[in-house]
Amino acid sequence: MGGTKYKHFYGNQSEQFTFYKVPKQLFVDEKFHNISAEAKLLYGILLDRMSLSSANGWRDEDGKVYIIFTVEEVQTSLGCAEKKAIKLLNELESKCGLIDKVRQGLGKPNIIYVRNFLERGVENYVERQFLNCQNDSSGAVKNTVQEPSKGQCNNTDINKTDISYTDPSFYPENHERKDEASDYYNQSLIDLKEKLEYDSLAISYRHHLGMLDEIFEILNDTFTSNNKVIRIGGDDKPAELVKSKLRKLNYSHIQFVMECMLENTSKVRNIRQYLLTTLYNATHTMDSYYTSLVNHDMYGDY
Repeated sequence: MGGTKYKHFYGNQSEQFTFYKVPKQLFVDEKFHNISAEAKLLYGILLDRMSLSSANGWRDEDGKVYIIFTVEEVQTSLGCAEKKAIKLLNELESKCGLIDKVRQGLGKPNIIYVRNFLERGVENYVERQFLNCQNDSSGAVKNTVQEPSKGQCNNTDINKTDISYTDPSFYPENHERKDEASDYYNQSLIDLKEKLEYDSLAISYRHHLGMLDEIFEILNDTFTSNNKVIRIGGDDKPAELVKSKLRKLNYSHIQFVMECMLENTSKVRNIRQYLLTTLYNATHTMDSYYTSLVNHDMYGDY
């Protein structure tokens, strides 16, 4: 029998260890069944860090205890890759609301609030996040680190009544076919989110989930549309040409579009058209943008 052979326990020797405490309710309560065992273990690790933060007086102006626990620390603690660490944090935040993450900006690590699910229900947490995502100064993040960013304030200029998420031509009148179309639409959205790494984007843009979801829904509406032409920037273009160009988008392009939207200070009347046009042009615009930055760095002094 290979490998290291460890000694047996005698008497109370097992009490010499320190332990991470993972609440039993995470395993027996049905509302946490959609959370992976690794995410539950991570919650126990974050709880352990909470006791240290509390002892050191890490509290915000409202008296809530917070911790600093980076993606790298998650990787080290669980022995996993960066993508897995991000996914586990997203599980705790988006699926069940066991944590809140607050971006500090300026290269600083995120602040994490670990929620006490024994005192507050979490069933409607995700829905509340969509309602609060345009106001990052409410609730848990009040005056913790910085004032709301310009991009977050600019979102109030977006007129969401102009948004139409679904293309009517996609859904036939026949109810059976409509159900099939709906299944196809939902599966397409799942595949799209996997391809463009939605989970990672959702962590980075936690306070702008509404805008991020609009981007994915607009993309999916376009891919599943039966229209022969699609309007881009005021011009009708062949649908297959538009879809072909949008299929070239990757994680970085979605990041680029999000940053452009957050930096935009002008009022957007038709957010759907604006976003679709920005996405359509993203591959060319992003390359041109970074090329101009390189040229500026190389030749700016001249």
